[in-house]
Amino acid sequence: MLALAGYPLGLQFRFFDPTPNAPAGQLAEQIVADYADQAALERFARGADVVTYEFENVPVETAQWLEQFAPVYPPPAALHTAQDRLNEKTLFQQLGLLTPPFAPVNTAQELQAAVEKIGLPAVLKTRRLGYDGKGQFVLKTPEDLAAAWQTLGGAPLVLESFVAFEREISVLAVRNREGATAFYPLVENQHAEGILRLSQPSGNSSLLQFSAEEFAQRILNSLNYVGLLAIEFFEKDGQLLANEMAPRVHNSGHWTIEGAETSQFENHLRAVLGWPLGPTHLRGHAAMLNLIGELPDVEQILAIPNAHLHLYGKTPRAGRKLGHITVREPEKEMMQSKLKLLQKIVEKGASVGGKP
Repeated sequence: MLALAGYPLGLQFRFFDPTPNAPAGQLAEQIVADYADQAALERFARGADVVTYEFENVPVETAQWLEQFAPVYPPPAALHTAQDRLNEKTLFQQLGLLTPPFAPVNTAQELQAAVEKIGLPAVLKTRRLGYDGKGQFVLKTPEDLAAAWQTLGGAPLVLESFVAFEREISVLAVRNREGATAFYPLVENQHAEGILRLSQPSGNSSLLQFSAEEFAQRILNSLNYVGLLAIEFFEKDGQLLANEMAPRVHNSGHWTIEGAETSQFENHLRAVLGWPLGPTHLRGHAAMLNLIGELPDVEQILAIPNAHLHLYGKTPRAGRKLGHITVREPEKEMMQSKLKLLQKIVEKGASVGGKP
């Protein structure tokens, strides 16, 4: 999607992905190698004006090594922070953002002490490599501790208080090389089984929007950030609790392709290249519906006016994001009506035709 946003701007792309036949390889040259393969990395970076990434589990060492050939944005320091939930939450607190209570856990004894300090219910999480609900265990009673430790013990962990939040919302912030910033309207997100299902600009109060932008600005400045940054919050009693951040274009911002004046993908490219940022205001009312595990009937989706289908060229499997649908309308009521219809089509089942 970064490449699709960049081609109209005259940009050229090369992709590095350890997975053969990755979807991005359909669009431009793909170098298939391990992230530690320095010879392959040098071939990848040769002639590049800038290197960027859209996956927060790229090894920090790889990003740092590539800096000798071209600027790497977002900066590897942001990648380092976002890859560790403890570092992430610690940064949030240092910058004055509210977070759920948390504590590091490295032993079964530390888990017991953390539960006594934070209380139950709580969520035990791996500090690294957790996304889409992976690497998490909800603790409801003291009897859950042994099973949680058996499941996750052995890796560095963090225990966080369980937040009975009213909504999960995210802010998409972008900062270019010169320090100019722009923010998209807050997005309300709905998950199932830890995987994002639906995102739509939330119509939040101006106070929440101001707070989210002010929090994001602190993070952008502290990391000397360049590129698009997504920050996920829990809304509880009119306050925002910072949950996590993603130093990349983000699934909760895919609606911007049709729903905003400038998509998150184009603005990320503008930022890392040092170009002026594009306007981020809404183009009517929009929502984004993820396609998880299987594809819907393509013809039914395309029969709905102002529904835009994006398929990623991935092989279907359980829990995998295969694409998304954006719906946009001038009137909110019409958008919501079409969204409900699209949800029924998606829930009905997979399409047997078209490209997998």
